[in-house]
Amino acid sequence: MSTLNRLQIKFKSFNVIEQIIVLNVGVFILSALFGALKGDVWLIRYLELPRDVFDLIYQPWSILTYGFVHYDFFHLLFNMLVLHYIARILFNLFQKRLILNIYLLGIIFGGMAYLLVYNLFDDSYLKSVGVLVGASAGVRALLIFLCVYLPDNEVRILSFNIKLLYIALVMIGFDFLGLVGANQGGNIAHLGGALLGYLYAVQFKNGKDLGSGFDKFISGIVSVFKTKSPLKTVHKRASKSSVTKSSEFSELNKQKQIDLILDKISKSGYESLTKEEKEFLFRAGK
Repeated sequence: MSTLNRLQIKFKSFNVIEQIIVLNVGVFILSALFGALKGDVWLIRYLELPRDVFDLIYQPWSILTYGFVHYDFFHLLFNMLVLHYIARILFNLFQKRLILNIYLLGIIFGGMAYLLVYNLFDDSYLKSVGVLVGASAGVRALLIFLCVYLPDNEVRILSFNIKLLYIALVMIGFDFLGLVGANQGGNIAHLGGALLGYLYAVQFKNGKDLGSGFDKFISGIVSVFKTKSPLKTVHKRASKSSVTKSSEFSELNKQKQIDLILDKISKSGYESLTKEEKEFLFRAGK
């Protein structure tokens, strides 16, 4: 087995957030190598989100790809550490598709907020800025989603137990203060991601998934690039109605169990769960 095949197998064994972290690190290493060897990172420029909305027409993919580009090592390190920590909590509570949708939509919302502000407001109110890079908007979306969905849950920071609601308020406060700082564009994107996380959590509490349409769109794109097997399998199909009812009942029962466990976490904290409940959440998050 070649080294490339081993790397592919290893990559596929990671969960979706770990794969995103690997991609971010890979792009960072690639940009560093290009900078060292060529003295320029022209290839990476096609991944950055430009300030001018008309430039976006020539690279529309950058509304998403900018979230995988970091030029500063500590910016990358901080984003990936926070992303990894939040994901560990979220995977115990939610399915991976939901987590991925929030992350990607957070990046898109952050980019849209950045473009909106820099193309609609007068330059006299704005600081000079070139392009937008970094995963912060997606990370902020996940963080705010978690804090709004489970506001009374507590996490231990140093020697203190702090409610998630207070963490969200502090982070949003820092983002607003940052609007007058050197990283104005980045903080605008943070607030865009935070808004997506807030709206997603509020709607999800009401039984609505804001990312359902986006999920279908991404699934459609992925299916285009999937290799179809040339083999055909012949089998007797079960009644369509019976299969649908069975799957719907199973999914509904599973969601009810998740809701009951989440209520217990909200009231008494994650540590109050039994071993069986923790295992159930872990399996549900896969």
